[in-house]
Amino acid sequence: MKSPEAVAIQLARQWHSADRREHFLLDPKAWPRRVAIGGPSPSVFTQHTAAVREHIARWRAVAVGEVQWQDIAFRSAAEPVSLPHQWLLGSPEEWAEASGDAQVQLELQRLRYLLERVNPCFHSLLIRQRALWRDRNDDEIVQATALAFALEPGIAAGRPLRALALAGIDSKFMERHRALVTALLDIRFDGQASQIGLNSFLDAADEGEHWLLVVPLSPGLLPFAQQRVRASELRDSPLPASRILLIENDRCLHLLPTLPGTIAVLGSGLDLAWLRADWLYERNVGYWGDMDTWGLRMLACARTLQPHLTPLLMNQALFERFSGTLAVPEPITAGFMPPDGLHDSERTFYRYLLAQAKGRLEQEFLPADIVSHALSEWT
Repeated sequence: MKSPEAVAIQLARQWHSADRREHFLLDPKAWPRRVAIGGPSPSVFTQHTAAVREHIARWRAVAVGEVQWQDIAFRSAAEPVSLPHQWLLGSPEEWAEASGDAQVQLELQRLRYLLERVNPCFHSLLIRQRALWRDRNDDEIVQATALAFALEPGIAAGRPLRALALAGIDSKFMERHRALVTALLDIRFDGQASQIGLNSFLDAADEGEHWLLVVPLSPGLLPFAQQRVRASELRDSPLPASRILLIENDRCLHLLPTLPGTIAVLGSGLDLAWLRADWLYERNVGYWGDMDTWGLRMLACARTLQPHLTPLLMNQALFERFSGTLAVPEPITAGFMPPDGLHDSERTFYRYLLAQAKGRLEQEFLPADIVSHALSEWT
């Protein structure tokens, strides 16, 4: 037989289960909930009569919810004894009050405030991940959810996150709530924000240190075979080659052939702000990225900064040639409209990719001979 205090501890412990919180806060059919109290065994009833009387008295004093009673017959009693059988709780508020835990009660109060003010698509996230809001201001949490609906892939267009003026946020808002905003965007965009990074997802300038892989593709151009260089340094440090090959990611280093007068820069992704470098205007610039909508968006961004660049290995004919065996679904596209900066054939390719069940062909999976031939023709 459980005392009200023992059941209260059990109820408080259940609050700390994300699954139970989600179930009892989001499923109306979960209420009322019945919590078993348990009763004394015949031997306890006979040998510990005072304890049983105390048990009954404690439960009669409970003012939260409804204590349901049941008449139980014992051989040692002249008539059935009315004993507390189960505790009927009618709402999350009664659950929190019955727990006797001030933290549980405060968290429920805050969650009620938040859930009344944010889009239902975020309810499960906020209920399950208390760390996202527990140490933050409630109104800023609500503001962050509004911001998450104002943000779209690529919306920063190369600006830093602090320059975004949406949903009434201040310049430090993204810095304070980066993890929360990323988690909210993951709900909207199927985990893409955390998968590729918030800055890359929004096409925001990375004000931290982004490192690029610099690889000379012919002997004598640089005193190393490959080296990581900060994007900020590369912008101000002209590379000694007539041709610069820009490559979206650094996973295709193994595909690069020897190319005269060429240095490859790998791993920019959406961090393309360094392409504003004046010295690049004096180089023959090639750009090679994935064949998917994000790859074409990055191509468009790169072209706005270096209009004379040449796209490589990024066309519909090549995609159709290898898509049967190499293409995979694109988890989330870069938007329903082709971005500015694409040529007509690229815009057509973008729309084509949107219509495909498997609209993504990652550059590192192209056959080495195809890559070598295309890059050699470019040089």
